[in-house]
Amino acid sequence: MPKDVAVIGVGQSNFVRGYEGSIRELAFEAFREAMEDAGITTKDVDASIICSAPEYDKQRSPAGVIAEYLGLIPQPTVYVETICSSSSTGVRIAYGLIKSGLHDIVAVIGFQKMSEITSAESQERMGRGADIQWESPFGTMMPAYYALYAQAYMAKNGLTLDDLMNVRIKSATYGQINDRAVYRKPVLPDDFDPNNPNARMAQVVSWPLRVGDACANADGSSCVILANAEKAKAICKKPVWILGIGAASEAVNMASRPDFSKGIRVAHIAAQQAYKMAGITPKDVKVAEVHDCFTIAEIMAYEALGFAPIGEGKQLIREKATYKEGPIPVNVDGGLLSKGHPIGATGGSQIRTIVLQLRGEAGPMQVPGEPDIGLVHNIGGVGLYGNVTIFGR
Repeated sequence: MPKDVAVIGVGQSNFVRGYEGSIRELAFEAFREAMEDAGITTKDVDASIICSAPEYDKQRSPAGVIAEYLGLIPQPTVYVETICSSSSTGVRIAYGLIKSGLHDIVAVIGFQKMSEITSAESQERMGRGADIQWESPFGTMMPAYYALYAQAYMAKNGLTLDDLMNVRIKSATYGQINDRAVYRKPVLPDDFDPNNPNARMAQVVSWPLRVGDACANADGSSCVILANAEKAKAICKKPVWILGIGAASEAVNMASRPDFSKGIRVAHIAAQQAYKMAGITPKDVKVAEVHDCFTIAEIMAYEALGFAPIGEGKQLIREKATYKEGPIPVNVDGGLLSKGHPIGATGGSQIRTIVLQLRGEAGPMQVPGEPDIGLVHNIGGVGLYGNVTIFGR
């Protein structure tokens, strides 16, 4: 496909449990790094897209506030929200704005300061990501929704608790070497042993998901700067091109969903669109970032992306095929399970990882063999929104 839109700069703050500054200061951390990476000034940026989940923000309409603080006015700015996939949706919109010729360079800034509210308030707001008339009033929350998928998958496909545990062990393997991650400690099987009184990860949250099967809330920001081909070639020594981009949405009510054992449907649809646009197959992908808000989500993503047949995603983790040295490295930055999940910043963080991988600049997380094609899978809510974006050198 034509290489019309490229990423020319990426940035990310540290992901932390309690950021002491304001949301504008948090956004600046990622923006500064991305601008330095791109080697441009604020005058070069034609437009900005600000991404977060507004129910966590005390500031109403944060786009204008953040754009002003970053020096991006009077250029147009817009606010984008698709829950956890907000910043990858922002990149999709930026791609369209540049492809249309309306803008040459667009900055996509994702952020979330989840520590501004309590954990209980956070869970309640997550529950409101479901239908507030027919589902969330009955107490459903994110762990319970993903537990439904895990139960169906285990019943039909032979998934075990150890398979889920091993996803977390892989995540922690790489979280230890990611200096931007919240959780940087090793995880061992003993941490999931219910007979071990010191097991940190064994307590059931919503069966079969345990504490160790869930990612943590975090504060953080990310920034992705995109440019058209002319600008990218003039500005950037190592542009990373968007080759394919796919997106889909799903019924909000779980009762309206198809077979849970087959995973998140939006991911299947978005992946097919992205592969078709890029003109590649899953076998061409050399490194991937997938949305592992829960361990079951990563295994389902393997199948949605075509890395394994339906029901066989568990084999990839059993065989360590998704480790850095394996045939399809996945989440070698620790994923959400280790990095943390600042909702609006997550997709941009995933994209940053893939861009660094394709530029050969991922440091200790670098996948061997000079990967030339990378993929980002970013899900909003319980499969309510899905984005798959394919990047190439």
